[in-house]
Amino acid sequence: MKKEIIINSSTNEVRIAITEEGKLAEFFIELPEKERSIGNVYLGKVSKIIQGINAAFIDIGANQDAFLHFSDVDESLENMATDEDEDEEDADDDDDDLDIFDDLNFTEPVKSTQQEIEESALRKTKSAPPKSNQDSGTTFRTKKMGNVQINLEEKQFILVQIVREAYGQKGVRVTTKIAIPGRYTVLLPFDGLIGISKKIASVKERKRLRYLAKTTLPKGFGCIIRTAAHGITEADLLKDWENLLAKWQEIEQKVKKSDSPCMVYQDMELAASVIRDLFTKDVERVVCDSKKLYKEIVNYLKWASPALVEKVEHYDGKLSIFDAFGIEKELESTYKRKIQLPTGGSIVIDQTEAMLVIDVNSGKSISEKHQEQNALNTNFEALKEIARQIRIRDNAGIILIDFIDINNDSLRKKIYLAMKKELSRDRAKTVVYPLTQLSIMQITRQRINQNITEKISENCPMCNGRGRIQSKSVLINSIERWLRNFRSHCKEFRLILHVHPHVASYLTEGTISRLSKLMLKYFVKIKVQQSEHVSIDGFKFESVRRNKDITQEYMVN
Repeated sequence: MKKEIIINSSTNEVRIAITEEGKLAEFFIELPEKERSIGNVYLGKVSKIIQGINAAFIDIGANQDAFLHFSDVDESLENMATDEDEDEEDADDDDDDLDIFDDLNFTEPVKSTQQEIEESALRKTKSAPPKSNQDSGTTFRTKKMGNVQINLEEKQFILVQIVREAYGQKGVRVTTKIAIPGRYTVLLPFDGLIGISKKIASVKERKRLRYLAKTTLPKGFGCIIRTAAHGITEADLLKDWENLLAKWQEIEQKVKKSDSPCMVYQDMELAASVIRDLFTKDVERVVCDSKKLYKEIVNYLKWASPALVEKVEHYDGKLSIFDAFGIEKELESTYKRKIQLPTGGSIVIDQTEAMLVIDVNSGKSISEKHQEQNALNTNFEALKEIARQIRIRDNAGIILIDFIDINNDSLRKKIYLAMKKELSRDRAKTVVYPLTQLSIMQITRQRINQNITEKISENCPMCNGRGRIQSKSVLINSIERWLRNFRSHCKEFRLILHVHPHVASYLTEGTISRLSKLMLKYFVKIKVQQSEHVSIDGFKFESVRRNKDITQEYMVN
């Protein structure tokens, strides 16, 4: 499959498109007001433990506490061993290259001195479970092991790493398993695990890489060997480990100097991280329109993967790079609610608070003759576009798809298998469930980043994110109810009504306007004042005599 990485860099943003066979497959954007936080490591402090939801909230020095679920805490540290007692583990890692945060650790409780903060965060001391936990029974129920004692208490300092960005009203999610990613390996400073990507299929190569890791890594350190490490020399692998160990030493030094929650490690910026994680041998070329960024990428590759330098190109054409590669036009569909399908059908995508809902419509694509086959063809066409849109938009959580009704069980199974195949290229973890009798498919997709809509848009100040506003006639009824209540409690008869210009024209149009009818009915003189500052579905009344806003005084609840 032909894959390319196209990078567009401007003053205010960096946009990265990954194409497969010339079509947009993945899209990333970095904006100054929404900094990327995935992979950052913090010295955190446990601010609250809530047993009822099996979670703790961690103060990381940000505006909102981070969320740490007990499943993101590795129970192996309940009886934490000293360095002399630790044994290296040998296991295969079946995650994709970017999913490096699954085996998680935690730390022993601390008091408050600088030395105790350092020893706890860097796990240098052996400690029994805290008495407070024994008294309160801080446990986590697991399917495999039953109740697990969590060695965690409030005011304890721990190192945490962000594994999911904040979205909606929810803060970032963190893990206590620290994983520092490099070009070929991911360093696990608190874990003896040696994992190898299953994309490296050669048994001989796996044994070679595992042997190098066992004989080279310091005692107590583990790693995940990434797909990009296949076939590299021992010298290149050692260079990557040395770089990661140097980063870990910098983290240790920052922890030693810190006495309050703060960031101790920041992952690479978006463009650099994409090159590190996704620029592999199967990518045909990388094209960048920024000279500065082009030089940075080349310099990094000269150090990390010299063989890939020749695949990097600098674009200096007159057209914008996204227009030249046809990406800008494809991006327009990611902002649309309704997407047309080639044969006349369409899909409609709606984001709710709890889930993403997608409706497949037949349009003119289904004729009465051969209706079942036509419906099947439209569904197959739709599922391919839906799988593509989910990846591009980076939608996550629960996804419901309402396909055109199919009565045949075997045909429903074909749709299910086809969707699984389409989503198999997705780097995010997805689970697809078979179609129900109502031809509804359920999908769950791993959430890591904010989706594209959350990054590039904000709630409409007029409709507050509802996507619709109340009709003008409903607004007039609200104004009339206000006047009725006003007249029953007040003897004033001169008012100023502030409304949006769109509503003002509706109020005053006609020979006997709607406003005139209201004034006659309630025996009050109203002067309409147009204002862009009033929402299109709102209003504000001002008393002429008192020279003040009296809207809330007579608002009918």
